[in-house]
Amino acid sequence: MVLSVFFYVLFLNLYRLDCFVAVKDSVTLVKGSALINDSHGDTLVSAGERFELGFFTPNGSSDGRRYLGIWLYRLHPLTVVWVANREAPVLHGSGILTISKDGNLEVTDSKGRVYWGTNVEPSSVSARRTVKLMDNGNLVLMSDEANVVWESFKNPTDTFLPGMRMDENMTISSWRSFNDPSPGNFTFEMDQEEDKQFIIWKRSIRYWKTGISGKFMGSDEMPYAVSYFLSNFTETLTVHNASVPPIFTSLYTDTRFIMTPSGQAQYLRLDGERFWAQIWAEPRDQCSVYNACGNFGSCNSKNEEMCKCLPGFKPSFLEKWVNGDFSGGCSRESRICGGKEGVVVGDMFLNLSVVEVGSPDSQFDAHNEKECREECLNNCQCQAYSYEEVDTKCWIWLEDLNNLKEGCLVGSRYIFIRVAVSDIETTSRDCVTCGSNIIPYPLSTAPGCGDCNYLNFNCNMTTGQVIFKGSNNSYNVTRISPDTHRFLIKTKDVVKNCTSISELKLSSPFHLTGQCNADLVTGGTEVEIRWDPPLEPTCSLSVDCTDWPNSSCSNSGDGKKRCVCNHDFKWDGFSLNCTQEQARGKYGEAKTPVALIIVLTFTSAAILVVLSSTASYVYLQRRKVNNELRSMPRGVNVCDSDRRLKDLIDSGSLKRDDTQGIDVPSFDLETIISATSNFSSANKLGQGGFGPVYKGTFPGDKEIAVKRLSRCSGQGLEEFKNEVVLIAKLQHRNLVRLLGYCVDGEEKLLLYEYMPHKSLDFFIFDGTLSQRLDWKKRCNIILGVARGLLYLHQDSRLRIIHRDLKASNILLDEEMDPKISDFGLARIFGGNETSANTNRVIGT
Repeated sequence: MVLSVFFYVLFLNLYRLDCFVAVKDSVTLVKGSALINDSHGDTLVSAGERFELGFFTPNGSSDGRRYLGIWLYRLHPLTVVWVANREAPVLHGSGILTISKDGNLEVTDSKGRVYWGTNVEPSSVSARRTVKLMDNGNLVLMSDEANVVWESFKNPTDTFLPGMRMDENMTISSWRSFNDPSPGNFTFEMDQEEDKQFIIWKRSIRYWKTGISGKFMGSDEMPYAVSYFLSNFTETLTVHNASVPPIFTSLYTDTRFIMTPSGQAQYLRLDGERFWAQIWAEPRDQCSVYNACGNFGSCNSKNEEMCKCLPGFKPSFLEKWVNGDFSGGCSRESRICGGKEGVVVGDMFLNLSVVEVGSPDSQFDAHNEKECREECLNNCQCQAYSYEEVDTKCWIWLEDLNNLKEGCLVGSRYIFIRVAVSDIETTSRDCVTCGSNIIPYPLSTAPGCGDCNYLNFNCNMTTGQVIFKGSNNSYNVTRISPDTHRFLIKTKDVVKNCTSISELKLSSPFHLTGQCNADLVTGGTEVEIRWDPPLEPTCSLSVDCTDWPNSSCSNSGDGKKRCVCNHDFKWDGFSLNCTQEQARGKYGEAKTPVALIIVLTFTSAAILVVLSSTASYVYLQRRKVNNELRSMPRGVNVCDSDRRLKDLIDSGSLKRDDTQGIDVPSFDLETIISATSNFSSANKLGQGGFGPVYKGTFPGDKEIAVKRLSRCSGQGLEEFKNEVVLIAKLQHRNLVRLLGYCVDGEEKLLLYEYMPHKSLDFFIFDGTLSQRLDWKKRCNIILGVARGLLYLHQDSRLRIIHRDLKASNILLDEEMDPKISDFGLARIFGGNETSANTNRVIGT
């Protein structure tokens, strides 16, 4: 019996040898045979044990998706370099790699469903196929004649390996995420327009591009070691007409080039400890992204807000710019070669140090910089120029400047950007522009400009950097806002308390505003400082007051000669002008004609009668409507209310009459102004996307929080309506309670219960405060937030998706119980709806 079993097994093995002959790195099969069965744990290993072919599940994934891939042998964590069925994983089962009857490699499941195939031309000549995994990671499919009919090196996914060659037909595409191999948003390929250049696309938008050596600036020029690698070691480097010896290819043994899901191309090398070391990567920061700030937008990744418009330019799409979308770039305040309203004015040039800028449109040899400048001035299409003394070359830009990046590094160049004088020099006292920064009056960088009381600034003309001189230290200025009389400086240390910075001992006319932003990546903090409105400008002669109409050079109360405003005018330090006052009587009282008093009296009486009649009519009509509503069935009233609620949110306006039926009281503006001490800075609790938040106190020491819609806010009327009408309908212990609202002209305010412990981000991002959150409190906060979300998504009458949930929107009451706030971006869904579209940028 035992002998019979032995011969039976031997017979089966001899039979299988006819159709399946396996070696370590290759397998030869007849068509229609299986190569790798995932359920058996089969893999194929290259001869030198460098690469392995098999089925895998991505790192961090637990949903059972199985992909056929190639990875480095015995390297942890798993480093996958190629994926076959990246768009169609095998779900809830095991995969099988087979040779189909037409001679193609195919990934199937146990039921024969095909998930991927090589799609080569069918062959009836050869009955066998050989599959081999090379030691360089290339998977090849060969015929009986040893001809390669398909190979993975010509069908890459997100990784480029030594032995591959990047040509115009090859594309490296990123994974969708680090645990999803399906094609992502980014692709790397050769530039189809320029030779030996490379480009990264974000879908159809150019995301990054290599610089071109010899074309003005090549700051993003790819290192020769990387381009040599991508050319499969065929590219020759020439310096000063001499060829540079090639790099030994053995240095590339443990290297790879990948396109990451985040859009960065990386060149990596395996170090001695078997970890991947990054040798080169682009784009290296947000400012390296192609044209990150749009045309005429300047990028500086060291600033909290990386983009700003150049002096003389303004955001092309202000609302998008405020919301952080800088792609629209900037446009000129006034046209060059003319000025505003056809008035011919002179043009001037901004001197800017840049490390990157779009390619110029033309170049020619010029004897000096003056000749280059005149060439630009004589051409109304000329936007900018640059002159290089070493090669005596003049570069001209005729199109809008793009891909502009400020800096003063090795290889940076000076570029002169053309602007209208009227957009830069508003008065003769303005200091000269410093790089991309306008120095508005009264700020001063030198004794001959600005106001001497504001001489706390320096300009580094080489770098274009404005510097603020404090009592003990100097700080780089990152932004100046003339309209708000504020500027930002960058400190070296991370600051926790913005209102008391020990190293900043400011004195009048400069004051801390209490606003700051810590940069945890590069270190330091951006601190906001405001300046007081100046007194009248000093003068020596009447001609010195030309820029300030309705003023004359006279002695002032401080003993200095100033441009004192004429009779019936008063100096306004905010607008920097003399503004007209009402005429005064002998003793200062207003002189009002008797006839005017009589007319005003009768007019007021008539208006009072009309208003009284109108008020009586409105009262009677509202009383009639309320009586009709009380007589309606309860169910109908609720249904109509919900329908009206959605109509109100979807409408394009909000008036006092629209707020009828909302279940929270309306307050008049005077009451709120009194409660917040006229929105004093001492009562300011913080600043959100909606606008500033103030603490208020009602009679009886009732504390409230008041959100005031800012005109500069990225949010607006739609978010305000969401807050009012949604929270009024929601009742839950873990949702913030709306106490009231106010709509008065342009003023729109929301009143909430006051939360003494502010928001969750104050605790988790502060080393000291975070220690107060033990695990019991943390668990209570997590459960509270979950209960609030469950109520919004499932238990409330209105199904609501918050869409902007973050730590700063989780408020903490006296007992440290969490309450979800800020429903400005929330969305109402119908009972059966699972998705909706939006045209607005949402979330954080």
